[in-house]
Amino acid sequence: MSQPTSNLFDAQSGAESVPRARSPLALAMRRFMRNGAALVSLAVLVLIVLACYVGPLLLGHDPSESDWSAISVAPTLLGGHWFGTDELGRDLLVRTLVGGRVSLQVGLLGTLVAGVIGVAYGACAGYFGGRTDSVMMRIVDMMYAIPYMLIAILMMTLFGRAFYLVVLTISAFSWLDMARVVRGQTLSLRTREFVDAAKAIGVAPSSIVVRHIVPNLVGVVVVYATVMVPGIVLTESVLSFLGLGVQEPMTSWGVLIEDGAQKLEAMPWLLLCPALMLCVTLYCVNFVGDGLRDALDPKDR
Repeated sequence: MSQPTSNLFDAQSGAESVPRARSPLALAMRRFMRNGAALVSLAVLVLIVLACYVGPLLLGHDPSESDWSAISVAPTLLGGHWFGTDELGRDLLVRTLVGGRVSLQVGLLGTLVAGVIGVAYGACAGYFGGRTDSVMMRIVDMMYAIPYMLIAILMMTLFGRAFYLVVLTISAFSWLDMARVVRGQTLSLRTREFVDAAKAIGVAPSSIVVRHIVPNLVGVVVVYATVMVPGIVLTESVLSFLGLGVQEPMTSWGVLIEDGAQKLEAMPWLLLCPALMLCVTLYCVNFVGDGLRDALDPKDR
């Protein structure tokens, strides 16, 4: 009687020792957590976002309020103006953090709008293929040939520099690369077995694209979106540097950099501080994007 009991116990213990299968998301998270550069960049990025939204409330300075006793003060830890002040006595740290809100919002909203357009356009072109794909991609090629900066200048001149117009202007051409990437992935997905099975049971082509193709593109879209965010933030900064971005009373990192470039010799901190924040943010987003790429598709490493 003891022998069967022992065998049963060994079988149970052996079954319990078999590791549970991990989901693809869990495996991706595990690979991402092992990427030290991506983790540090994500932590720094979270701190920057928190500082932009919470910092101005804690510092107690109004971004448009002038401190007439501290005009054009260099950065110091003693006077309460850690990044210094401008020629009107406005605290540069608070203005940099408030400007970071606008730059980050432009980057996120622009990526969202461009991502939705690019995914829909690229998925339809790749799935339907043939003449439809050829015509749709020729339209993309023609839009690549249009001078983007000229269109941006024209739109800002005609319609003003409102926040939503800045986002729409940047998004109007930012979706082209996303469409190309999604179209290439869709061309390989449309030949998979699950797509053939959906066709066999009579699922409509639009439903196949929405319910079967697009969900399998999430990994690629998320990774490429992390590449689009710094690009859109940098584009907004360039437009603001040229005087085509947001206008007062709103500010952004590009506006602050443009203002600091005009006073570089007299007050170099007006340029260095917002430029440093912009560079650190762009580097962090790029490192996080590299970590997500390696985690979601380890074959690319």
